[in-house]
Amino acid sequence: MTDESEVPVTAERPDAPFHTTGTDHVTIWGSNEADTVAFYRDLLGMPLVLRQPNLDDPSQTHLFFDTGDGRILTVFVSDDRASARGQRPGTGAVHHLCFSVDPDEYEDIMRALEDAGKGYNVFDRGIFHSIYTQDNNGLVIELSSDKYEIPADRKGEVLATAQRLREEDGADFAQDRHMEAALEELGLPVNEYDLPDADAGVGV
Repeated sequence: MTDESEVPVTAERPDAPFHTTGTDHVTIWGSNEADTVAFYRDLLGMPLVLRQPNLDDPSQTHLFFDTGDGRILTVFVSDDRASARGQRPGTGAVHHLCFSVDPDEYEDIMRALEDAGKGYNVFDRGIFHSIYTQDNNGLVIELSSDKYEIPADRKGEVLATAQRLREEDGADFAQDRHMEAALEELGLPVNEYDLPDADAGVGV
């Protein structure tokens, strides 16, 4: 399944001229402020922490939302733009945004989406569990919970170990057995969250 010429998957930092220290923020094109605030603040519960002109184009407003851990989502909005029903996929386009959610709130999240008239799908992705919906512009929004308790500073290490184990296993994608074995190999407790049963949603 692997080619020796492939770039190795590892949690080790590559030999590069510098290294990033994390994700600071992601910025998307939005429609108008009212619809954007209604989705990201009022439904997803992200505090609106800053509002100012778009410094590159002051005719637009730049909204800053705290996604929950101090990392920021920013949105360029303008009151003359209506919300849209879908995105135009293509090279360089954003496929989806994923935000972490508390596994204990999973049922409440699905109920809140239903109450807001938002359709959604739920998938067990092997390494995590996800709810997929759309924002006011048709951008796919993933609300994801780890299936297992993983220390934040060890997540890359756990995933890289699960990758090695799934390759050795000849599996197409990482599954529960690979995650559990990775945690055990790294000396971490295997604590699985209580999440609903769901299809894998795989296309392989």
